[in-house]
Amino acid sequence: MIDLTGKVAIVTGGTRGIGAEIVRTLAKQGCDVALNYRKSADEAKEMVAELEAMGRKAIAVQADVSSFEDAQRMVEETVEKLGGLHILITNAGMNWDGVIWKMTEEQWDRVIDVDLKGTFNYLRAAAPIFKGQNWGRFITVTSINGLRGKFGQTNYSAAKAGAIGLTKAAAKDLGKFGVTSNSVAPGFILTEMGESMPAEFKEIAINETAVKRAGLPEDIAWLVTFLASECGRHITGEVIKVDGGQYI
Repeated sequence: MIDLTGKVAIVTGGTRGIGAEIVRTLAKQGCDVALNYRKSADEAKEMVAELEAMGRKAIAVQADVSSFEDAQRMVEETVEKLGGLHILITNAGMNWDGVIWKMTEEQWDRVIDVDLKGTFNYLRAAAPIFKGQNWGRFITVTSINGLRGKFGQTNYSAAKAGAIGLTKAAAKDLGKFGVTSNSVAPGFILTEMGESMPAEFKEIAINETAVKRAGLPEDIAWLVTFLASECGRHITGEVIKVDGGQYI
């Protein structure tokens, strides 16, 4: 059994979808959790109450992941209120799709700022803590589209590819300090966003898989929790696809 008792995690984008399931799964294994929100204060408060009902300590911090200052402040607040930081999971992300010949500078900049710069912001804030305590787990939730590219998603694919490169480089930088750094790359996962997709697009994504079904948020959450634990101590610099064979 995975035991994260005494560990503290930050999960960005932890109020819904994959992030919320990661938060719950970590908490079930004994982890205390800090999560951020930008506008969804009510959802964040509900998640904190859910974790506290499990007997965990939890906080929600209003922080825009694209802000370097917000990331620094959230890490400081987590250490102050929860007593430390051991696990960082950068899950927050967005997409704003468009073909390359129509994509605006705003579309490009916003997705890069959230999906790539946001990943850097939190790792930069957490890295000195991980280095100083000679232990840490960094896990970024990316996408198979950061590996293969996707029509109409040049900004998203570029951002996720960049996050994968960042994760691998961080494994080199931090490995000698007892820190692992890995990326989990989901395929089509049936979140609220996935459910709202037009039926024909869902069918195309499911038919791309070898198993002919959509993934669920818990499929991602359990792998993230494994990598965050001692079970994953000798895995670093990896990109692990969780896609039912969608990439192959």
